[in-house]
Amino acid sequence: MELRDMRLVIAAHHEPGAAKIARDIQERGVEEVFAAIPEPLRINIRETYQSIANCGGELITPEDSDWPHLLNELEVPPIAIIVKGDTSILKEDSLAIVGTRNPTPYGVRNAQEFAAGFVDRGWAIVSGGAYGIDSAAHKGALIAEGGTIAVTASGLDSPYPAGNQRLFDEITENGAIITEYLPGVMARPHRFLVRNRLIAALSRGTVVVEAAFRSGSLRTARDASDLLRPVMAIPGPINAPTSEGCHRLIGERSAELVSSVADAYELLSSLVSREGK
Repeated sequence: MELRDMRLVIAAHHEPGAAKIARDIQERGVEEVFAAIPEPLRINIRETYQSIANCGGELITPEDSDWPHLLNELEVPPIAIIVKGDTSILKEDSLAIVGTRNPTPYGVRNAQEFAAGFVDRGWAIVSGGAYGIDSAAHKGALIAEGGTIAVTASGLDSPYPAGNQRLFDEITENGAIITEYLPGVMARPHRFLVRNRLIAALSRGTVVVEAAFRSGSLRTARDASDLLRPVMAIPGPINAPTSEGCHRLIGERSAELVSSVADAYELLSSLVSREGK
């Protein structure tokens, strides 16, 4: 049995983001972790590959040339990912744009402008496919005729939110949808927090556009910070609840204040240049 088949079985048996399984794979190897799964509990590999293909997806593992190596920097890297769309976009420099599901027109405009501005400079845009700032970021990239990546918290056969299906279709034509979850797995609150680490890891940096004081977007920002990736936040009106999270990041010096695409691009391009990209 090939390593990719073993990884598929492990991914089906364990919930993504499990730190213990990640450690076991690193310390003991894929073969030993696979062998520990009782045979009656293992999935039908052929049927599972077919279900992935039926969704238009492709399984990619760390052994594949298309694997985005930035994911390896995570403390808990994915066992495998499923990609629908253009896998080559996974190797492009990209910026994560995240924020509230209930943005103001100010936030929507900034998300679209930052996405378009980075696309114009040859970067891809990464976000979570949700309503609000996520959708605005994806749309900004698409309107600018650039590539964008949506990282979802469910299987490809049940993208969330369902109301964004048309947007998801456009994303796969100009980028990719990525998930750790096999077909048949539905979105659940804890899975959004788990997938946020992938948004941070796939990107050279993260911009928080609008976020409440307690927001899942702040989790993405923390994940990016843990990876020593730049975190940026766009300030808003001092009395706007939708900007409290951004102001918190800036006030705690957890994020750089940026007020233009040029500010963010200068910060990130200098970093990429130092890394020899």
